[in-house]
Amino acid sequence: MSRPLILDFDGSVASSDGTVVDLRERQEAIRFGCRFAALRRLGNELAPALSAMPPTVFMGSGDYHHVSYLLIERLRGLAAPVQVVVFDNHPDNMRYPFGIHCGSWVSHVSRLPFVSCVHVVGITSTDVEGFNVWQNHLLPLHSGRVRYWCVGRDLRGMRRLGIKRSHSFATVGDLLDQFENESRAWKQPVYLSIDKDVLSRDVVQTNWDQGVMTLDELDLAIGMVKKLVIASDVTGEVSAYRFTTRYKRILAALDHQPEIPEGSLRVWQEQQQAVNRRLLSMLAAVSEHASQFGANALEIALP
Repeated sequence: MSRPLILDFDGSVASSDGTVVDLRERQEAIRFGCRFAALRRLGNELAPALSAMPPTVFMGSGDYHHVSYLLIERLRGLAAPVQVVVFDNHPDNMRYPFGIHCGSWVSHVSRLPFVSCVHVVGITSTDVEGFNVWQNHLLPLHSGRVRYWCVGRDLRGMRRLGIKRSHSFATVGDLLDQFENESRAWKQPVYLSIDKDVLSRDVVQTNWDQGVMTLDELDLAIGMVKKLVIASDVTGEVSAYRFTTRYKRILAALDHQPEIPEGSLRVWQEQQQAVNRRLLSMLAAVSEHASQFGANALEIALP
């Protein structure tokens, strides 16, 4: 299996297990959100590293989850439509008027013509209920191009708006039962994106509020689609950073990003590395399945 690629924006991913691209000078520009022009420049810079078609890309904190857009966009050369499965505690389909950011990228991915559906699995955030519904991009939810798989959330507000293909379940077990029933019939290749904030704080600590999944439940869910996965990415590391740009400090404060207690960062990052090793074991077969969908087309899809 090919080595994973580490996009090192914040120094949070151990470098011994993969090929590292040093992007720390881009931390302020890309972290949390950026203009599309900045994301395009990043894509051009990453083209040589991505030409090796790494099966898994680590990107550091969930503050960089919008970089997934670049990794998914390069699949445009595949012969088949692609489904995107995102394990995340948040919908990442929120409105953001200044370009693209870690909480809005799903809406942009859903507009790519070769993406048939984006499934966001494991949401426990209140972003999907009550008045917060209006902060979501509603058209892809209404059409079913984006589907939420939630745990313990009240989706009556969405139902009143005619959104019928997103669901909430009483437990993760109930969610996984339904996800298995549906995914068993899938034929399209799958791009898999994992934000570890979908996991309970009993498992690992991240930069954001977290969901309720255990690592075993995530393993089970990945196993349900593993034979279809052609590429994947992982975010949700924990890292500390203070923005120098005032408007980014304000945006981060508005999103209530929690502070990291003094002395906890190193311990939490060590816990993260143990989880990463388990995730790599879960994703070990990705490169074996890519060829059946013509993944060599990625070579001509890159800039």
